[in-house]
Amino acid sequence: MKETRVASRYAKSLLDLALEQGNLEQAKNDMKFVLDTCKANKDFVLFLNNPIIKTDKKLSVLKEIFGNELHKISYSFLEIITRKKREEHIETIAEEFLNQYKTHKKILTAVITTAAGLDERLKKKVLEIVDNSAKSEIELIEKQNKNLIGGFVLQLGDKQIDSSIAGKITRLRRDFSENPYIKEY
Repeated sequence: MKETRVASRYAKSLLDLALEQGNLEQAKNDMKFVLDTCKANKDFVLFLNNPIIKTDKKLSVLKEIFGNELHKISYSFLEIITRKKREEHIETIAEEFLNQYKTHKKILTAVITTAAGLDERLKKKVLEIVDNSAKSEIELIEKQNKNLIGGFVLQLGDKQIDSSIAGKITRLRRDFSENPYIKEY
């Protein structure tokens, strides 16, 4: 809970600064790069989380990795976080920044899970249907799950539509296990 609150506050600060400086898109790209780096390299995250390693060493590693890749504002932001001994939150701050960016830009994330991937025609059709119902910009994330057997599961915000064969089988099992017409003596 505390980590989320810290990440939310720092992400909000960076979002406000980026809006003020007119570098919101650059800050988004930078935080996406930072998040991708953290997710791809868990040793880097462990390095940041290690309290034994001195701040100067962490700053020099951050400079090596991000010094030439990030915009000045984003890199300075990472330096400030590290100097304040909050570097263990960098990954969650980057993730929270991207969430706040989507909220600011009114971008909804739709996640569609299918047994086999979608072709371009189906993807376009799904985007069209979701666009008409959501009335805002949509980011479509495609996932595959062979256990669905067929059909799809669509998540849009807190709503979920399960039109998969596995979901239908599960509902049928539940319905048959609750047969109210047979008396059990």
